[in-house]
Amino acid sequence: MASGSMKGYFKQKKSGGGGRGISKTKPSKKSPAFAAALGSDVVQPSTLSAHNLQDEEDDKNETVLRQFDMNMAYGPCLGMTRLARWERAQRLGLNPPKEIETLLIKGKARPDCLWDGCV
Repeated sequence: MASGSMKGYFKQKKSGGGGRGISKTKPSKKSPAFAAALGSDVVQPSTLSAHNLQDEEDDKNETVLRQFDMNMAYGPCLGMTRLARWERAQRLGLNPPKEIETLLIKGKARPDCLWDGCV
């Protein structure tokens, strides 16, 4: 097998200067002016908080609709809108969730299925 030390095989050389090394200056402990950190007095504006709540609700609605798109119990979803698929499932007696119809009629989500334009 191998004889000798692996240390000699992977010999490393230290750079002798010339400005290529890592800077030896101490890092600044001052944080940026608008950094939010533990114990910080920085407060997020309320308008952004309200906007984030709306985004969370939209994400929840879209997640529910994606689950509907992925559920093959209601038939294929390609080539038709989500509402048309929901209505077809209702006609066939497959009992699709009423929440899906409510979201789609109110216009709170995209009418096309998850796979529209991908396949």
